[in-house]
Amino acid sequence: MDELKQTILDYVIKEYVEEGDDIEVDVDTLLITGGIVDSFSMVSLKRFLEKKYQIQIPDAEATPDAFDSVNRICELVDRFRQAQAKEGR
Repeated sequence: MDELKQTILDYVIKEYVEEGDDIEVDVDTLLITGGIVDSFSMVSLKRFLEKKYQIQIPDAEATPDAFDSVNRICELVDRFRQAQAKEGR
């Protein structure tokens, strides 16, 4: 597993999975529709990603669909990292 996926997966487990829960979370686990991450948690996750990866994710792009799995989140982060690299940031 690459570093981006592992970092996001570790964050999601640490922040949103309660100790003792018998929920197995991997890169394909449905986070929003599965009830692991709610709308408030999504905001904190977005802020974590922006700070950690020095990107700006427009609110219009921070949709429940885009945040519904670690894989989808990675696609979103990669897209904005590449866009900012092209802009020379």
